[in-house]
Amino acid sequence: MAIPLRPLAGGIARALAFLLLFFLLQAAIVSLFGQPLQWLAAAMHDPYIASGVASALSALAATAIMLRSIDVRPWSDVGLGADAARPRAVLEGLLLGGLTIGAACGALLAFGWLHIVPAPPGSSFVAAARISAFLLPAALAEELVSRGYLLTAIRDGTGARIAVVFTSLLFGVAHVQNPGATVESVVNVTLAGVFLAAVRLAFDSLYAAWAAHAAWNWIMAVPFHASVSGLALDAPDYRTVSDGPVWATGGTWGPEGGVAAAVGMLAGLFYLYHSRHRRAELSQSRPRREES
Repeated sequence: MAIPLRPLAGGIARALAFLLLFFLLQAAIVSLFGQPLQWLAAAMHDPYIASGVASALSALAATAIMLRSIDVRPWSDVGLGADAARPRAVLEGLLLGGLTIGAACGALLAFGWLHIVPAPPGSSFVAAARISAFLLPAALAEELVSRGYLLTAIRDGTGARIAVVFTSLLFGVAHVQNPGATVESVVNVTLAGVFLAAVRLAFDSLYAAWAAHAAWNWIMAVPFHASVSGLALDAPDYRTVSDGPVWATGGTWGPEGGVAAAVGMLAGLFYLYHSRHRRAELSQSRPRREES
């Protein structure tokens, strides 16, 4: 089916404007608030936290400018309305993200392809707080950019399917520079983009996608002490390492780079597809109230 050129051009132009605005705002925030951000990184003993906060603020500001000044449309159009924050949607997204990667890691441990080995002693609680302070804004920034305004703008011009493919490919390419990136890991990150976009669209909630993204990363980093997208985060007392085929475990990239994680995401997509259709059937089967 041919896509009308005018809506397509308009969607691409708005998407490019959003990305340009995001990068400009990010540079401005780093320049204006460099000292507070450096203090935050030093106080938390983690250089990643400051960059995550700066990215989240830049993405949120870019979204606000596009919605309020350019498009003049409500926050609900990008999945950030009040109804999108309903507890059930956020909780379901949280469980989807955590259970899919948790089951994948558990299966790899059961097969003996992941092993838990000793690491230098430290406080797991302090490490968990520090990691959470990094993962939450970082996941928010990536969701605001990839599954927020950008997805909406592309969807306006091309439809949901092409928007999901485009933003997922962009999400995968954005991780090429991460330590230890391989073709397999980038393909898996692209699949993660599809999975998270499906969460965003199924619940019409960017909060749900944020919860799924944060839970996915948190489960790997905090209870399993494994690498996340090639980043080796704090791992006091023990660390989960690959002792099996890289195609299954992800190797140094972390469990999300292997086939086990891909199977988990496909299971999550299967659940989202069928649960969405089930909800649609239930809503259609409910008797309508007669108008008085």
